[in-house]
Amino acid sequence: MRYLEKEIHVKYPADAKKDGYQPVLACYLQNRSADIPGSDRRPAVIICPGGAYRRRSDREGEPVALRFLAEGMQAFVLQYSVEPSEYPCALLELAAAVAVIRENSEAWSVDPGRILVCGFSAGGHLAAALGTLWKEAFIGRALGYGNYQWKPDGMILCYPVISLEEYGHEESRRYLLGSREKELAGKLSLQRRVSADTVPAFIWCTQEDEQVPMENSLLFAAALRANHVSLELHIYEKGEHGLSLCDETTANRPSRIVPDNAGWLGAAVRWIRRH
Repeated sequence: MRYLEKEIHVKYPADAKKDGYQPVLACYLQNRSADIPGSDRRPAVIICPGGAYRRRSDREGEPVALRFLAEGMQAFVLQYSVEPSEYPCALLELAAAVAVIRENSEAWSVDPGRILVCGFSAGGHLAAALGTLWKEAFIGRALGYGNYQWKPDGMILCYPVISLEEYGHEESRRYLLGSREKELAGKLSLQRRVSADTVPAFIWCTQEDEQVPMENSLLFAAALRANHVSLELHIYEKGEHGLSLCDETTANRPSRIVPDNAGWLGAAVRWIRRH
């Protein structure tokens, strides 16, 4: 296995609120092997940890990447900009990360037609934003790539923030939008932005989540269904917010060990292999 870090460079809009943080893409890459068919063109998963656009949770980063790596994927963790940076900084950085992986697909043994974004909580909002807004003209202007090289091929959304209005997560909305909350909350409530061009989605959440209610996932799934976009949705009965892998690997308290939910990653891997 190879590990490398790739700086992500973006030409941010002149009016974007951006601090001096340098976003980095952590790359976990398996080597090609004549003994493993398809090892020269593996699916890629870019993980966006949660943290309310205020921080990036280590619990939802490298441990998840290593699990996808063990399942035969090339795995990446994007350390994207958070507060005091605001929208659209993180979105542009994720778009650039997709384009960088596609550009390096031969060297990194990635299938350029199977690059997926995976986000947790606010990171789920970020992943879903790229999955729905990838055709926005400002993304191309900021990246300098052509042919929508930043378009992901699918998204894995883990207890995602979707709405920034009703059922929304107040902290995520505040840190993402800052003084533009009233102006942008509706525009970035992503159930409103789904179209026939939205990429396929695998979604999971829990009924007991009080921080990001399951209505976020339900609203998004209903919008995908209405626009004939392929989706898979899992709603688990038990479990609080922030479960990550749902086992001892990522639990920082006993309540985040929920064995009945730990199969979400295996289900996501099977979904990836079907696409």
